[in-house]
Amino acid sequence: MPKLKTKSGAKKRFKLTGTGKVVYAHRGKRHGMIKRTNKQIRNLRGTNVLFKTDGDNVKKFFLPNS
Repeated sequence: MPKLKTKSGAKKRFKLTGTGKVVYAHRGKRHGMIKRTNKQIRNLRGTNVLFKTDGDNVKKFFLPNS
C-alpha cells in the first residue's frame, strides 16, 4: 500500500487543536477590502472551529496523518 499523503491545500487552510477539532480562517479577506464594509472586515478576523462532521471529513480525507 502506498503512503497516504496530506493534501497540500488542506495543510495551508486547516489546523488541528489539541483536542482534535479542526480550525479554519474565515474566507473573504484576501483582497477587495475596499468593497467590504468595516463591520464585515471586523467580523472576519480570527479563526473558527468547523462543525464536528465537517471536521471529521477533513481529518479523514485531507489530513490523514494528523
